[in-house]
Amino acid sequence: MFISPRFALITGVGVIPIVALAMAGVPVWAALAGWLVLCAVLLAVDVWRAASARTVTVTRRVPARARIDEPVEASIALHNHGPRMLHALVRDAWQPTAGASASRIALSVPSGERRRATVALLPRRRGELVSEFVFIRSRGPLGLGGRQARHDVRGALRVLPAFASRKHLPSRIARLRELDGNTSVQVRGQGTEFDSLREYVRGDDVRSIDWRATARAGTTMLRTWRPERDRHVVILIDTGRTAAARVGDGTRLDAALEASLLLAALASRAGDHVHLLMYDRVVRGRVTGVDGPGLLQAITEAMAPVHARLVDTDWGGAFAAIRTLTTRPSLVVVLTAQDAAESARSFLGAFPNVSRATAVLVGSVTDDDIGALATKRGSREEIYLAAAAERTLRDAENVADAIRRAGGEAITADPEALPPRIADRYLELKAAGRL
Repeated sequence: MFISPRFALITGVGVIPIVALAMAGVPVWAALAGWLVLCAVLLAVDVWRAASARTVTVTRRVPARARIDEPVEASIALHNHGPRMLHALVRDAWQPTAGASASRIALSVPSGERRRATVALLPRRRGELVSEFVFIRSRGPLGLGGRQARHDVRGALRVLPAFASRKHLPSRIARLRELDGNTSVQVRGQGTEFDSLREYVRGDDVRSIDWRATARAGTTMLRTWRPERDRHVVILIDTGRTAAARVGDGTRLDAALEASLLLAALASRAGDHVHLLMYDRVVRGRVTGVDGPGLLQAITEAMAPVHARLVDTDWGGAFAAIRTLTTRPSLVVVLTAQDAAESARSFLGAFPNVSRATAVLVGSVTDDDIGALATKRGSREEIYLAAAAERTLRDAENVADAIRRAGGEAITADPEALPPRIADRYLELKAAGRL
């Protein structure tokens, strides 16, 4: 049972003048008691006349998945099995990050019939959003009160990453086609797939001279190579505590997911094998052995429930887990935030040995606000903040230098620029024949 605001309003309207007369010395307590009894009787009759909220069957329709900030529609159907008309107020108990309206849905369902209501959702958080129940209030004819009941009908929506960096994909695919020779450009690099012979010119790598062809032609001939396909790209996403830091409108982990999706889509189009590993102290997400059109779906499904954990990442275990994915990775992309020498010691200590056949890229998200703070000198407070910002920038550069000395390559950019920069570097490695 519930009491509506209308009942309180009507009761108050009748009580106020009676109480005013009582304060003036008029003996009206009997009238007051009678009015309250009358209101209680009207409420009881209204509740009795309301359709039962328990003789209703509730069913749901919820999309299986959606992307962040992508509007979707779920629906609730009520089947009234009772003998009376059901005037219902329906509340769907989605969690706040689902973006459902807080207002209740008004629905009138005749006896023996079914009505469906639409629930608009705008999810704002990755993972699985759940509504465990639907709450129904059945109003009486007078609207003073009614009956209510909870129906345990579960609905779940899997929210995937937004993949806003998809807008950079067409231009990178066009460049990839040029590298593959699908357009007018045929690139020759230092790959291992033989392309053709040509005459040697000053500046060419003497290791590519074909001595047998030189003997036959009477002039120095050079072997040329084309960028290879069917290589391996391993993406390691750090899900430790540094990934939880907010940069711009999201976290560092969100930016890493965007960069991973763009790189995976591009590498898949190039015919390379893509492996994904999300790690802090244990494996949080893993995709391997999936190629073709199903790759992006598998990666987004693996990313959806993963959030940053407030623990330090075990880098020894992370790089050991990479070796379980493939024995011959050609490109390892590590997406993390290593901007302080003290916290980067374990990362640098576990950094893999880089060979000629393997390239290691370390992508980190930077905060533009830190760079802006380093330039302000207007007040004493701003001077202190500028000193701290400059220290942060210098520490990040020291870590980047250490990564380069270890044989890797550090790429830093803001959340919007990091995905295309990593994709561009992948294409440059392809063009140079290193991948």
